[in-house]
Amino acid sequence: MTPRTAPSTLVRPAGAGIGGVGRALLAGLLVLVTGTHGAFAQAADTQTPSAAAVASAHPLATRAGHDILQAGGNAFDAAVAVGAMLAVVEPTGSGLGGGGFWLLHRAADGREIMLDGRERAPLDAHADMYLDTDGAVIPAASINGALASAIPGTPAALAHLASQYGRLPLARSLAPAIHAAREGFPVDAHYLQLARFRLEALRRSPAAAAIFLDQGDLPKEGYILRQPDLARALESIAGHGHAGFYAGPLAQDLVDGVRAAGGIWSLRDLAGYRVVEREPVRGEYRGIRITTAAPPSSGGIALVTMLNILAGYPLEDLAAPDRAHLVIEAMRRAYRDRAVYLGDPDFTEVPMEVLLSPAYAAGLRNAIRPDRATPSAMLPGVAADATGTDTTHFSILDRAGNRVAATLSINLPFGAAFMPPGTGILLNNEMDDFSIKPGVGNSYGLVGAQPNAIAPGKRPLSSMTPTFLDDGRRIAILGTPGGSRIITMVLLAALDFQRGAPPREWVGLRRYHHQYLPDVVSYEPGTFSADETAALAARGHTLEERTRPYGNMQAILWDRADNRVSAASDPRGGGTAETR
Repeated sequence: MTPRTAPSTLVRPAGAGIGGVGRALLAGLLVLVTGTHGAFAQAADTQTPSAAAVASAHPLATRAGHDILQAGGNAFDAAVAVGAMLAVVEPTGSGLGGGGFWLLHRAADGREIMLDGRERAPLDAHADMYLDTDGAVIPAASINGALASAIPGTPAALAHLASQYGRLPLARSLAPAIHAAREGFPVDAHYLQLARFRLEALRRSPAAAAIFLDQGDLPKEGYILRQPDLARALESIAGHGHAGFYAGPLAQDLVDGVRAAGGIWSLRDLAGYRVVEREPVRGEYRGIRITTAAPPSSGGIALVTMLNILAGYPLEDLAAPDRAHLVIEAMRRAYRDRAVYLGDPDFTEVPMEVLLSPAYAAGLRNAIRPDRATPSAMLPGVAADATGTDTTHFSILDRAGNRVAATLSINLPFGAAFMPPGTGILLNNEMDDFSIKPGVGNSYGLVGAQPNAIAPGKRPLSSMTPTFLDDGRRIAILGTPGGSRIITMVLLAALDFQRGAPPREWVGLRRYHHQYLPDVVSYEPGTFSADETAALAARGHTLEERTRPYGNMQAILWDRADNRVSAASDPRGGGTAETR
């Protein structure tokens, strides 16, 4: 399949029109109510924050962002510094070999845009590339090694941010990351936990093992991790921008390393990569203006769908189990739509106008029983086959009012656990985010259909959900890693924002999640009391308590009423949030 529109660096509409898929979705709805999503006019900010704020998953990244702000950079320069630093100090969750989404607000004119730096399938990719001759999925083929890697987008996005939105030279914003890569940093317990999880896969890549392990074994906590090849790669980007990664000697080394290890990259893949600027998804929930991620992220559509459904209930007046039941049912239906309808909008019709419609949400709401869970098998959609959690997020607000919410990923911890020799670039395994076979779940258990099937040059569907919330007085900048659970974490935080809670409460909330298939409510320890668990089970929900917490939300709040800025980093992680 070929793209509907050739990828390029320009603004794209938020999604396709109604079309045939949309007309089918609207069948049975008697009244189409015109929603307010997408109707918000933008204007230049007339008020400026009393402080700047950076919240990220690592103290060195937070510090790098503030250092760039103090050097005269804006939020977009700081986003380059933070993203690059995370590529160095958090190789478990992001890196130059991955991609992501950068949600931007420019204070001078109110412009809001989403930079789509999502990875693309190589041009030699095809729908059956991870199936054997009998049509069965080859175990781990889309997870480990060179064949699992899509073409990275993060380097292109960093160069684009600096050239189109920043004030400082790209080299200045990359300088902190280059220094950290060369001089090294001490690894922590979280790094060791994830390295242990991916130990055998890392050992299979000599270049990766030489960097991330100590003589082939797990290093000890405090081990100084130095990455001289990564420093040189960052210097190449600093000196040559986009071409420093996607052309020249580094590009040749990447392609040679991938192909020698059984991958299918080509120089044409790298030369053809471009960041795409897309209009964000917009919605409204009880006076809160929502600006969030557009396809190929599923996060924005699913978030707005869930909030549109919940807008019909007086959640604040309900008992805890009644409220949780309705939220779970909204999650179930939004994730069902994710599985059936969503994919790369350059390759497939995404019926956004319908999926974001309050009338469509009303139809979904009417099918929810207040006293009984709806088995996912009763919802038409994708049948499950019988048979992750590591990304990163940062939020930035500068003193001019510019803001960035960015969620970046290499998919599983340490991505594909593969590094082309001599490059310092740890590659992603984002090919696993495609629907490898209809009804077969990926590493996070998410199922998909034809809209998210593998195709040459296509971007895989994502759950990343960088988001702005604005109720007219308060502005929130937030997002989180967490694989398939990202969207529901942002949903719960948005509901907490609506009730007036501060950022430390959004990031510290006990979380629960339902993703349509498997038909299970997973929840963190301490989320529900024994009585609440019993009440949900009596409604027919299958509940599964996780053994450990999940997520690593980074959030900022600007309360314009008293011009106070506050920020919070998830207590589950080792990040920091600072205002200056």
